[in-house]
Amino acid sequence: MSASKLIWKLAAAAGLALGIAATGLYAAEKNAHSHEHGAAPAKLTLNEGKKWATDAPLRQGMENIRKHMDASLHDIHEGKLSAAKYGELAKKVNGEVGGIVANCKLEPKADAQLHLVIADIGEGIEAMEGKAKKVKRQAGAVKVIGALEKYGAHFDHPGWRAPGH
Repeated sequence: MSASKLIWKLAAAAGLALGIAATGLYAAEKNAHSHEHGAAPAKLTLNEGKKWATDAPLRQGMENIRKHMDASLHDIHEGKLSAAKYGELAKKVNGEVGGIVANCKLEPKADAQLHLVIADIGEGIEAMEGKAKKVKRQAGAVKVIGALEKYGAHFDHPGWRAPGH
C-alpha cells in the first residue's frame, strides 16, 4: 500500500469529515466518513466576501507545504527536478496534508471549502508521484502551487505568502 493511500485510510479511520467528492482516493475517503457536511460546494468561494477562518494546525501544515515547495521551486521551474526528487517532495507534501486532515477543526462550511484546496493538492501529489497518466510531474507541482495560491486568497492566514513570493 502506498504512503498516500495509508495516510488517507488513517484519516478516514479517525472519523474525520471530508466535505467533497473528488476522483480516486479522495472519493473513496469521503464515502468512508462517519459524518458528512452535506453537498460539496462546486467551487471555492469566500465567506460572504470575507476569507474563511483557519486554525493553528491548518496554518502550520500549509506553511510547511509552502516551505517544501519553495525549497524545490527553482529546480521545478528550470525542469531540473528528478523523478526521485518529485517523489520525495510529494511524500513530504502528502504527510503535511495528512496532518492537516487529522488535526484541523474548522466549521463545516470552511471545512468544505478547504477540502477543495486539499483536493487540488492531492491531484498535484499524484502527478508528482508519477501516478497521473499523461500529466507531467512538473504540472503536479504547479497544481500544488496553484492550490496554495487559492488557499491564500480564500483563507485568513496572517502573514501568508504563496511559494516564490
